[in-house]
Amino acid sequence: MSGAIVVGYTATDAGADAAALGARLARSLDATLHLVIVLPSEGTRSAMVPPERAYEEHIRAQGKKWLTDAVAALPPGITSSGHVRFGESFAEGLVAAGEEFGARLIVVGAAGGGLFGRHRLGSVASELLHSSTIPVALAPAGIAQQDDHVVPRVTVAVGTRPGSEALLDEAAAIAADAGTDLRLVSLVPFDVPPGLDTGMIRLVTGAHGHDVLAVAAELLPDGIRASIEEATGDSVEDAVAHLSWLPGEVILVGSSRLAQPRRLFLGSTAAKMLHELPVPMIVVPRTRAEAGAR
Repeated sequence: MSGAIVVGYTATDAGADAAALGARLARSLDATLHLVIVLPSEGTRSAMVPPERAYEEHIRAQGKKWLTDAVAALPPGITSSGHVRFGESFAEGLVAAGEEFGARLIVVGAAGGGLFGRHRLGSVASELLHSSTIPVALAPAGIAQQDDHVVPRVTVAVGTRPGSEALLDEAAAIAADAGTDLRLVSLVPFDVPPGLDTGMIRLVTGAHGHDVLAVAAELLPDGIRASIEEATGDSVEDAVAHLSWLPGEVILVGSSRLAQPRRLFLGSTAAKMLHELPVPMIVVPRTRAEAGAR
């Protein structure tokens, strides 16, 4: 087994989407899947709620029932288990579970009310993106209704900002473990200083793309290919909207350069991409060393 994947599960459509993406990643990466329900700890419950042990046992039993049903619905061949945890918040409980199980990814679904096949950040995902030390995978709405894919290709959005080394390392590791090709999408045109002329942008983009492709090729094992594609358009949203995607593909992006060491924070470029992406997005935290070298 290649590590563990923690899914933030709820008995909702978003929970089903998160479980489906978790299963896809677990199968592709040969990882153990942990479905986790986080219930409010006693200190976070309303004063109107009786603190009796019977109440806590009741909600724990309900959580276990939901998890049993969810695990039974997973595709065959995946090593999985369900866990009830109590925490100050759902996100805090998920990070604690991720650290407990040595997770390489935490998976959550989209907020309700979003468009089918698109992302919409809810409170749990938003909190995770500000606090998690573990990469967070965001499942678009409706992914549970798609075919039972494995990951056919890993895409990584690369630019020139701090944190790109950690991002490329993680993308190459996922591609290698999944046995799939790695596509590098260059966002350099959106990273360069404003006012730079078109010829200079092409020069910077070409040189950066060549360098990153060479690094990726060294990180990947024999038989796994890396390619680079420039995201062209008038804006980040326009560029992402014109990219092609394979069924089951995932994209990795880095956290903001303003994020705290080893923490996630969704930067403005990634947030713009999220609005247009029809595939899961994995947000990767920067390393402490990179953050200290800013």
